[in-house]
Amino acid sequence: MEAAVRVIARNGVRGLRVEELAAEAGVSTALIYYHFKDRAGLVRRTLAFISDRATGYTDEALADTEDARTVLLQLLLGELQDLPRVRENSIAWGELRASAVFDADLRAALAESTRSWSQDAAEAVSAAQAAGLADLRAAPLDVAERLTALVEGLSERWLSGSVTLDRARELLTGAVDAELGPRPPLAE
Repeated sequence: MEAAVRVIARNGVRGLRVEELAAEAGVSTALIYYHFKDRAGLVRRTLAFISDRATGYTDEALADTEDARTVLLQLLLGELQDLPRVRENSIAWGELRASAVFDADLRAALAESTRSWSQDAAEAVSAAQAAGLADLRAAPLDVAERLTALVEGLSERWLSGSVTLDRARELLTGAVDAELGPRPPLAE
């Protein structure tokens, strides 16, 4: 699966060739077809792998986070890290998203993955609201969908060189503050 992400990140979904993937992974093409049946199955499974891998590195970013509002911010900022696996994941995700415009099967899988990510962010918004760290008037899922869409756009701009990583992270932090309202003062 890591080889599939690398090949998609390097060549795009349309440039994914099973023979090249087999060589990258050090296995036979027959083995790839045995496990994934066809190219479409391989692409869908790669999408699931990307989602799982993203959950892993965002969970790492949350390891020492206690404040519910910071949990949301770290969940989102986890996608804007200059680490090889994060860059590779983000590039491949963008390629899969672009391909889903033309592929209904991929579109359904991508929509489910996006819903899951938005739901995780909505739960973080709800927790921040319950802790008194966010505006109670905001609908958590609406906030989550706006913020996760912003992360995707900022990621594409960062990866394409339109904004720096620091600027993308700064913009995202400002958006979280705008969505959740001002942070309450610390109790003395």
